[in-house]
Amino acid sequence: TMPLPGETEVEYLLIQPYTPLGKTNMIAWLAARNDPPNYGELKVYELPKQELIFGPLQIEGRIDQEPTISEQFSLWDQRGSRVIRGNLIVIPMNGSFLYVEPVYLLSQTSALPELKRVIVATDTRIAMGSTLAEAITNLLQEKPGEVTEELLPPEEVAPEDDSVPAATPLPIDATIEELVQSANAHFEAAQEAQRNGDWAAYGEALEALQRDLEQLAILTGNQ
Repeated sequence: TMPLPGETEVEYLLIQPYTPLGKTNMIAWLAARNDPPNYGELKVYELPKQELIFGPLQIEGRIDQEPTISEQFSLWDQRGSRVIRGNLIVIPMNGSFLYVEPVYLLSQTSALPELKRVIVATDTRIAMGSTLAEAITNLLQEKPGEVTEELLPPEEVAPEDDSVPAATPLPIDATIEELVQSANAHFEAAQEAQRNGDWAAYGEALEALQRDLEQLAILTGNQ
């Protein structure tokens, strides 16, 4: 959920990036509105033709070329685990875009994949972390994610909590560290809500996540 450009009301949206036929750069994004009285309305936002905006496939390609990320993926593969890259989320934010991709690991001893890393990217930087908070911190510090974390054996993995915490907005004067931690909590809440099929909670968590990211962009000068 987010407000559309030029709007003040937050609403639940389905967002689809658009690329030209035969090309991979993003030229527009489509928003499908789901709240009354605009339910079913489609709005297309064209991007400036003079600017190169990375599309999802371009970001995926840049992720593949990041040495520390490819090294970690190869390490997992050598251990017999399967790396599953989740859907790349494209988040419009203050005239630019933030790209977020969860990375799951399916071990030979587990029937369910485990969220193991989160990759975040802008048009100039890519970072990875064990959590969204760590990935954002790495992104702001312009350093790649760590690749030294050892995998925990199945018996040491903490049991999951099926409850989804409510989205809690932070004050406007929150520090960068507080915003990073809040963004991570809301990202994890969104992932849990998605697994549980609780789309209302999922939308609330994404809305809170976007607020955190927008405040981070302002505080760090990355608007």
